[in-house]
Amino acid sequence: MTNTLHRFGAPESHRDDFVVFAMAAKEVNDADAVPKFQQFLRLALPHRPINMAHAQNRGIYRAAEQLTPLVHWTRGDERLDPERIIREVESCSTVAVVFDTREATIAFLADLREADLGLSINVSALVEEGHACCKAAGLTRHSVEYSLGIHGDQSRLPDRHTLELSTMCGHGMVSHNFARKMIDLVRENRRTPEQAAASMARFCACGVFNPTRARRILEQARKGE
Repeated sequence: MTNTLHRFGAPESHRDDFVVFAMAAKEVNDADAVPKFQQFLRLALPHRPINMAHAQNRGIYRAAEQLTPLVHWTRGDERLDPERIIREVESCSTVAVVFDTREATIAFLADLREADLGLSINVSALVEEGHACCKAAGLTRHSVEYSLGIHGDQSRLPDRHTLELSTMCGHGMVSHNFARKMIDLVRENRRTPEQAAASMARFCACGVFNPTRARRILEQARKGE
């Protein structure tokens, strides 16, 4: 099970969204997992991930340590050095990287296959896209999980663009109101899609928020598409 399973949107809206996790099982293969997690992240760097994180230490987009009412409105598209993320991995938790192309994902999976880290690897994407990536990398998919969508009374749900943005943080750290505010700011030309996407990415501590997809969604909302 993964917190990225319920990303909202039509299939075509996920074509640039690939999340790869690594995790260990408690008292099974966690004893020497930390250097393997670090190697996992380091193997990803040549393929230019657009986000990455160690779940306990957050990712390359981070909220400010000293909060003020304006601090996150004045910062740009700031990213931490990925090597810092790797150095800070000191405990057994989940690590994740995000790619916005199938080609980068395939190349990374091929490197993981060669490295044979002995960790559980989870690819979160459209089922057919994930299967194609595994096949191209020479891997056999172990299992698959589906999200069954939203059922019941949907009359009080936010609009499609808001849901597409907020559900990219599976732990709910990007609220509907926050996503809606970013859409409004972009429509009013008070923030660029890049700035708004970075603002939302900072609050997704697991580092699975996809800034590329967010920028595209914000631009579509601005144009009324």
